[in-house]
Amino acid sequence: MTSLTDFPLNRRRLLCGCAGLAALSLAGCKPNDQGASGDQPPAEMDNMASCSLDGMLLADFPGPKGQILYAHDKQVHWFCDTVELLSTLLAPEQVRAVRAAYVQDMGKADWDRPQGQWIVARNAYFVLGSKRHGSMGPTAASFADETSAQNFVQTYGGRMLRFADIKPEMVDLSGGALHDTRM
Repeated sequence: MTSLTDFPLNRRRLLCGCAGLAALSLAGCKPNDQGASGDQPPAEMDNMASCSLDGMLLADFPGPKGQILYAHDKQVHWFCDTVELLSTLLAPEQVRAVRAAYVQDMGKADWDRPQGQWIVARNAYFVLGSKRHGSMGPTAASFADETSAQNFVQTYGGRMLRFADIKPEMVDLSGGALHDTRM
């Protein structure tokens, strides 16, 4: 295990760290304000919306999608899978201020061709480890209400969690991508 003393403190690292902290304090946000909800409503994806991580077209794949709206960035950052969105939000290196993050309510959206039904990510109920797969294999099914999430668990298995209970290791991207045989 490495410690802070294993990394020499040089002038550039010190200045970058101080500048980053200053920018975060000026923005009024703390690092990893995951799933923040802001004043901007969710965007609606069109057939050409592509994943910010891998460029996949969202409309080509089943399962819940996600979107992040960063502070000081007008571009919508799309995710073809909620595991990708959660992994991005929960990554320790994620320091960009999040204005809003949305996932789809799979209690209302069609699993095979989900459209609309956006809910605030930090308010959602997530089911991890179910038999249903998304674009990258195993996914985190997202729901607006606990009853819909529990019904999904009874039908497809998995474990229901709230956003605050999800840890970065639970949404490790290597699992889904390594097992996706369509790529």
